[in-house]
Amino acid sequence: MTQPTLHVRVTSIFDRAALLAVASGILIALSFPTAGLSFLAWIALIPLLIALEGTTPRTAFRIGFTCGLTAYAIILYWINIVITRYGHLPWAVSIPLYLLLVAWLAMFFGLATLIARFGELSSVKSAFSLPVAWVAFDFLRSFLLSGFPWAMLGHSQYRTLPLIQIADLTGVYGITFLIVLANVVLYRVLRAVSGSGIPYPVKSALVLVIMFIGTIIYGFTQLNKPIPNSAPTIRVALIQGNIDQDIKWSPSFQAQTVAIYEQLSREAAKGGVDLIIWPESAVPFFFQDEPVYAEQIRNLARELHATMLIGSPAHELRNNNSTFLNSAFAIAPNGNTIGRSDKMHLVPFGEFVPLGRFFPFISKLVVGIGDFSPGEQVTPLDVGSVKVGTLICYEGIFPELAREYVRAGARILVNITNDAWFGRSSAPYQHLSIAAFRAVETRTPMLRAANTGITAIIDQNGHIRTMTGLFTEAYRTGEVRPGTADSLYLKIGDTPAWLCVLLTAGIACLAWLRQRKHSQQGIH
Repeated sequence: MTQPTLHVRVTSIFDRAALLAVASGILIALSFPTAGLSFLAWIALIPLLIALEGTTPRTAFRIGFTCGLTAYAIILYWINIVITRYGHLPWAVSIPLYLLLVAWLAMFFGLATLIARFGELSSVKSAFSLPVAWVAFDFLRSFLLSGFPWAMLGHSQYRTLPLIQIADLTGVYGITFLIVLANVVLYRVLRAVSGSGIPYPVKSALVLVIMFIGTIIYGFTQLNKPIPNSAPTIRVALIQGNIDQDIKWSPSFQAQTVAIYEQLSREAAKGGVDLIIWPESAVPFFFQDEPVYAEQIRNLARELHATMLIGSPAHELRNNNSTFLNSAFAIAPNGNTIGRSDKMHLVPFGEFVPLGRFFPFISKLVVGIGDFSPGEQVTPLDVGSVKVGTLICYEGIFPELAREYVRAGARILVNITNDAWFGRSSAPYQHLSIAAFRAVETRTPMLRAANTGITAIIDQNGHIRTMTGLFTEAYRTGEVRPGTADSLYLKIGDTPAWLCVLLTAGIACLAWLRQRKHSQQGIH
């Protein structure tokens, strides 16, 4: 008679834990744009930590997975807009693909809570193990299976400028570490106050206070640090053509597309500009081949006496095979093409189909051209007095690419993108929030030109100085001083994140050894 009662009790306990995990997932999601309640990130994990009390490692994984599943199901709802609205695939295909991606990302939450619970059972405090494991698995998901470093906890703080300045030391992972540590400390304080028998976290609270105060002091120091006047400012114009995705690749709309960009560029250049930037694939034809419209664009550069940077597909021969590229062309004020930069990190199923030879029935979402190939090397482009590094589309979410460009001599980063795929969702705002970190990490200003928005100028401190709305023809102009590239993160890269990976592996090994020792003692 006791077995059913025990089963009901265990089930009800997990149901309670699952509800707490869901609550944490909702709070995490609300801390990101467009809700943008960034303060929630600092308390979002408290329900999750309550749910983890007294659990087995296996249950801890399930609870963490549930939290991640909830968070990313809300954050990434726009995936279905991309697949159904623009990919023209049925919901029966969209929902499984969406859930597969959400489950993949949620797995890393589950692994972090699993390691933290293993650590606790081996006398490693959660104030150490959970922040370390959280950062480690965030970092691993940034490159495994092509990588998708979207909506990490630290990204939610992109508007809190004093806080995010440490990204030039640790990348976004330093802010994530601080947020997770704060959640653990606050959780333990609340449990201690509630009379649960959990002691006050004196040591970890002291560490948190020291780290937080140090972070804020460093942040204000960097924000008040004058930028050297050695490099002259350049006046830029960022053009947002707002070309509907459904007609973007239509040959009959090419003339109107070029006309829209010409008109906006002339308006933006009335006060004189040095650099005009058009978005990704702004010209929906091969600029290097097109005789009529390409010449119009060259004449526009001559007329406005400005360097132009435009997004266009390109092609070249590799091993006697024609290769398609997603590229940016630099056009000098005399109309000559002076450089081309190719996209290095392609979008799976957007620009190419992984293992396409084995799955010929799967087609990519981008209309217009066959599979793209990645560029062979990062190529900063000379645009007058400064070099720019061009991040195309979602390349702006990968810190290692921004670092490569700046190391190669770029002192301004440019992100040309076409976020029309996302519709009127929160995705363009999330994309912008991540791009802001590339500026801080490399101490290099970021210029974003987006087809349908959000077009923005971001200084080297991550301050968004101006931005457009969504789905409107618009432009933004401003004076931009080349960055200093004075950043430790440029030199050491993701060494702090790798350290967290090693520490996480160490916690796992320690837990395994202690468990094995206990098992052997039990046998004897």
